[in-house]
Amino acid sequence: MLSKDRRFRSAVVVGLALVLLAGACATAVSAQSDWARLQSDWALRDTWQRPTDVMDAMGAAPGSVVADVGTGFGYFAFRLAERVGPEGKVYAVDIRDSLLQQIHGYAEKQNLKQIETVLGAEDDPRLPAAALDGIVIVNTYHEMGRYDAMLQGMFRALKPGGKLVIIDQPAPTGKTREEYFRNHKLPEEIVRQDSSRNGFRFLEKKADIGNESREKWYFLVFEKPRPE
Repeated sequence: MLSKDRRFRSAVVVGLALVLLAGACATAVSAQSDWARLQSDWALRDTWQRPTDVMDAMGAAPGSVVADVGTGFGYFAFRLAERVGPEGKVYAVDIRDSLLQQIHGYAEKQNLKQIETVLGAEDDPRLPAAALDGIVIVNTYHEMGRYDAMLQGMFRALKPGGKLVIIDQPAPTGKTREEYFRNHKLPEEIVRQDSSRNGFRFLEKKADIGNESREKWYFLVFEKPRPE
């Protein structure tokens, strides 16, 4: 027969195990709930954000190597993962490690090994050189204080002929860069100037992205020129 002391210790161990198990179950349920909420939000975004058009403009195809810079919760990273397939690669880049950890967890659960998270810096997307077919930046370029350094990093990362797609919120011209940064908007003319200055060639402006209930965003496509 167990002594009272041993019975007490056993009860404590069992109690702690149950608490840990309950915590693990709650975490798993929370993760599933968060993923379900994201899927619901992303399904709504599909109705106005035209992911198919965006991926086409990037040149994303089965086997492509692409990046979503400023990925946030990973909307375009996961859409791109479906497009490039298991033979491709999607770099999900952000400067917020907490978001990248979530993306990594979701990608593992979905067995999307083609998604690789990258903790970027404010002046460097930290992408491999001359390896990418396309890069997309959605509603994030206006947040880049070190825009020249970031564009140079993306230029280095793209293969010759690789595409850069920038989608952002419009703003009137004539203000300072600091004002645009504070207001989270940027004129497309500045985006074109920045990109040209850092070696990109402007290809085209696609139809604005949005719907009747929200402000439209401009949709610009650039290319890293091929050697002549």
